[in-house]
Amino acid sequence: MTKEKIQSAVYTHRFVYNFHYHLILVTRYRHQTFATKKLADEMKYILRMVAKDNDVVMEKLEVMPDHVLISFPPSKALTNAIKALKGRSAFIFLKRHPEIRQSQYRGGHLWSPSYYMSTLGNMSKDVVENYINNQKYNALQKKKYPNGR
Repeated sequence: MTKEKIQSAVYTHRFVYNFHYHLILVTRYRHQTFATKKLADEMKYILRMVAKDNDVVMEKLEVMPDHVLISFPPSKALTNAIKALKGRSAFIFLKRHPEIRQSQYRGGHLWSPSYYMSTLGNMSKDVVENYINNQKYNALQKKKYPNGR
């Protein structure tokens, strides 16, 4: 008897899960901290490293500065995953960039204390991934055509 696998579920040796969350983190005071490709790529690297260290499986990531799509095992508490992503990424990034800390984040708080989190219920994972992927394109279009087309 062959077992059919559930599409988009994650299989481990102990359990199967299909939790997909859309998390939006915003920089404090909406500072445009990740305006350059180099800084955005660095934050992507840091977030992936922190996620891996905390057993968070990051499925999709875009730094705009604020969009992250993550999925993680049900044994991982949601608030602990968010705390790790926000706290550790801020610590590492601001330690590497004291000039940014000095000019924008004197208190050492890179991320706004709030965040947006939703489960992918009535939207498919593909819809959210397309939304995240299109954020850079939409931002460029707004810069190019600030008053619309």
